[in-house]
Amino acid sequence: MAPLYVSGRNAGFRIGRINSLNQENRKLLIVEDDPGLLSQLKWCFEIYDVATAENRKSAVNELRRHEPAVVLLDLGLPPVPEGVEEGLGTLRDLLKLSPHIKVIVVTGNGDQQNALHSVALGAYDFYQKPLDIDTLQLLVERAFNMWELEMGNRSLQNLANESPLDGIIAASEGMLSVCRMIEKVAPTDVTTLLLGESGTGKELLARALHRLSPREEKRFVAINCAAIPENLLESELFGFEKGAFTGAVKQTPGKIELADGGTLFLDEIGDMPLALQAKMLRFLQERVIERVGGREEISVDVRVVCATNQNPEELIEQERFREDLYYRISEITIDIPPLREREEGRLILARHLLAKYANQQGRMLVGFTDDANEVIESYRWPGNVRELENKIKSAIIMADGKSVTAADLGLEATDGETTGTLNLREVRKQAESKAIRAALMKNFGNISRTAKQLGITRPTLYDLLNKYELSTEAYSKRSKDEKNSSD
Repeated sequence: MAPLYVSGRNAGFRIGRINSLNQENRKLLIVEDDPGLLSQLKWCFEIYDVATAENRKSAVNELRRHEPAVVLLDLGLPPVPEGVEEGLGTLRDLLKLSPHIKVIVVTGNGDQQNALHSVALGAYDFYQKPLDIDTLQLLVERAFNMWELEMGNRSLQNLANESPLDGIIAASEGMLSVCRMIEKVAPTDVTTLLLGESGTGKELLARALHRLSPREEKRFVAINCAAIPENLLESELFGFEKGAFTGAVKQTPGKIELADGGTLFLDEIGDMPLALQAKMLRFLQERVIERVGGREEISVDVRVVCATNQNPEELIEQERFREDLYYRISEITIDIPPLREREEGRLILARHLLAKYANQQGRMLVGFTDDANEVIESYRWPGNVRELENKIKSAIIMADGKSVTAADLGLEATDGETTGTLNLREVRKQAESKAIRAALMKNFGNISRTAKQLGITRPTLYDLLNKYELSTEAYSKRSKDEKNSSD
């Protein structure tokens, strides 16, 4: 159909009908006070689920009613259509109600100052009259694609909600295995040893063990054995009687007593002095303690979880750790993989942290640029999750645009050596599972697109999902917060 030209205040706005394509139904809100132009725009964008509004109040009402993904907003709205104050106010209201919508503002010919001001307020993009329909179509479609991509990213950021281990992002095979062990071990009272590099989240997993246990209603008491001087650690753990030493002016229970009925977490137990290890061994064997300076035996019912970033067997060889204590604390041992071995889990965790801290600092950041995604995947992360967290906190402050770049993160991609099994069957299984999970992540759980990208049929993909016990829900399910924020 030939292009259609309209007259009136919006003369020069060239519009034509978009060809009907087989696309998913997506919601578009058009805010325009010219009835004729509004009708034509609605007709032009009929492949979308279109809602219309003529002023600020109706725009807010339609946003609440239809929850559109994209808004086409003319800045010249009544009661002063020649100005932009009402349009800018409408923009603020819409973004306040639904921060993730994509607002495309339409300004007068040559009105670049107000267009840039709109973007600074949070508009996705702007166009100045006269508009070419091909460009307008492309811009609206791109806005929908960007909204869908961000919605998928936010779904991935909430993968923690798929697990009963609150706050733990488990997308890689290694972390999924850790979470399965946590779920199995938590209901028991076995003493558990968490092994992992510094910054891998050992205390977070220890707290998960407590939350999933029958002791959840009781206290979780943590103590870092490396952070307390040797001469104070014993009294911190076991407590002391009045007059036991200078400054002991009253009877004071220790961390073990405080954890009675609950869970005691001994972080960095590999740094515990040898002299104190003998007393700790007796406590673990008999579940009784004596305060420093006391003679009374006190029974304590406590579940013990230990953690260290060192190799206990090497410590035993160096005679820095008692072998009998090691066997007592490692009734169950859980190895936590470093961040560099968590495959696509790195990017999912990064998105989760970005959303969390950007919200805390009041920044509207939509995600990472391509170069940032690449550096997150390729960097070896010697400081693990703690380093990633710190980098993202810094990047949120440094970012000038709506997305975090590699420069904002202050990182450069490095090639690292990889090690693993040489068994070809196992290598194939690992590679196949990794490729499927990566494709599911990229396509947000869509079976058809995932199968097409992998070059296989849908039935074959379903068979592989069953084989590797994978679910598409974790890659596509939306959180309650997303639903409430008009996504």
